Amino acid sequence: MAGGGAADGLPDGDEVGSLDEPTRRPRRVPPTIWLLPDPQDADEDGVVGIGADLSPSTLVDAYRRGIFPWPHPGLPTPWFSPDPRGVIPLGRLHVSRSLVRTFRRCGWETTVDSAFTDVVAACGADRGEEGTWITSELARAYARLHELGWAHSLEVWDGDELVGGVYGVQVGAVFTGESMFHRRTDASKVALVDLVTRFVAAGGRLIDVQLTTDHLRRLGAVDVPRSEFLDELAELRDEPVRMAAQRLAVSRLA
Repeated sequence: MAGGGAADGLPDGDEVGSLDEPTRRPRRVPPTIWLLPDPQDADEDGVVGIGADLSPSTLVDAYRRGIFPWPHPGLPTPWFSPDPRGVIPLGRLHVSRSLVRTFRRCGWETTVDSAFTDVVAACGADRGEEGTWITSELARAYARLHELGWAHSLEVWDGDELVGGVYGVQVGAVFTGESMFHRRTDASKVALVDLVTRFVAAGGRLIDVQLTTDHLRRLGAVDVPRSEFLDELAELRDEPVRMAAQRLAVSRLA
């Protein structure tokens, strides 16, 4: 990757508000010093390039262009834009009957952006042989994005106990989910459904899951051509979308 880049052109964001207010507007970031390759030129594995840094400027430029980092042990940071791309069409989120029962009976509540670093840490916890791509460096990078209003988390609470959550990066009306976790059965599914519900209510238009898995496909994720995803991203990335952040009962989702 060579030097270069352009400013994002967005207005400065708000100061941190209370949970009675919506998520803050993203703050302006300076131009990145890196020139990220065209995602359409990615190789057969979706690799766009290797190297650069994880500064807010680089990450914002990457996500606005449909590129994301995926650290691999012993390598400079690889950047990906897979083809096909995994998305959850907002009208196709699948909620099973058993999950609806969980909504009604669990007694849980959810918030947005009240425990971002805790959610990232839980997502990055050791997963045995599966391991994790959320390195300490990457976790710090997302924390900086969160402080600037570009990254958000949704937390699932059982009283004062954090039992599930999801976090990701938002560019306009597109939310790219990075990872989710659960400490109770169905808590990660609750997190995703609640996130989609809040995001759509705020004017969000596209949930990007990067790569589909069996778990995500059961929730409605589908593969779309990368070119289609990039076209939609370009149309939506400057839309002003701010989710409700207040504590809400999961039972409302039923």
